[in-house]
Amino acid sequence: MHYTTLPQINEKVSKICLGTMTWGQQNDESEAHAQMDLALSAGVNFWDTAEMYPSPPEADKQGDTERHIGTWFAKTKQRNKVILASKMSPASFLRDGQSRYNVKHISSAIDGNLERLQTDYIDLYQLHWPERQTNFFSQRGYNEEMAAQSLDDLTPFLETIQALNDEIKKGRIRAYGLSNDTAWGLMRYLWEAEKNNLIAPITVQNPYSLLNRLYEVNMAEIAHRENVGLLAYSPLGFGVLSGKYLDGKRPKGARLTMYDRFQRYINDEAKSATEQYAKIAADAGLDMAQMALAFVNSRSFVTSNIIGATSTEQLKSNIDSINLTLSSDVLDAIEAVHTRQPNPSP
Repeated sequence: MHYTTLPQINEKVSKICLGTMTWGQQNDESEAHAQMDLALSAGVNFWDTAEMYPSPPEADKQGDTERHIGTWFAKTKQRNKVILASKMSPASFLRDGQSRYNVKHISSAIDGNLERLQTDYIDLYQLHWPERQTNFFSQRGYNEEMAAQSLDDLTPFLETIQALNDEIKKGRIRAYGLSNDTAWGLMRYLWEAEKNNLIAPITVQNPYSLLNRLYEVNMAEIAHRENVGLLAYSPLGFGVLSGKYLDGKRPKGARLTMYDRFQRYINDEAKSATEQYAKIAADAGLDMAQMALAFVNSRSFVTSNIIGATSTEQLKSNIDSINLTLSSDVLDAIEAVHTRQPNPSP
């Protein structure tokens, strides 16, 4: 395994991060435990979860992913070997539909996280998506409805930052980060923290893959200049970049077979780009999924690459991508496809 450093807190984390959102939905507790056993044995010490997982979210299953992690911690007594990341969200089915990033709800959310996870601290606590309406979750453009929303109706940035800083002081979290946020949102958090001499966010968890490289457009420079790392999610575009959906295939039990809400990864442009990436992998004698993951692993602004799997075999192969270095010919071929069909899956 290769390791990087979580910005600002200087904690060594694996370049591969274990994603968990299928646990409790596509994977039961025993399968989740098997994945955790395998990941830790392979040197993957960085794990990511969220209060609303499993995904797709269902109110009656909410928190089951964290519960599965908690029972693993209780059984193995290996909490100290894991750098654990979790999230709170403003989802409508949480906290009686009133969920906000304010003092009361941040404290309440962390109470629940800690209870389910059977731990007394979380290493990295993330805001799952912004309270404000903006262009995330497959939205490219910034429209008039988003622009019309007043920040006066939302939790002030400073209140959120102060609440998270207080949780750091209490020792319930060690650091915090953002997720599904924009360049403006990240810079606003950084500015408010600096202006008020408070601890700033250290990471952003946003989508990044061969099918969505929008992070490079306006966020990558912030990562370098402000020392805020990217935790790349959906590096395989919900499995599309494994090639298993090519030629219209719909494997039994696969996410895009089971759920129709992730169509952005199989639109016509995405299909075309995926076919071209598959050819690059085949011509180079590479496993397509490993090639796609190795590309993400190689980006200097990526602190860790969040991979998920529904089987231990798939998980092992994905973890092994850390040992693959792409040749200049492969990288040039990837860039040529990206130039022709940039970011088909925002």
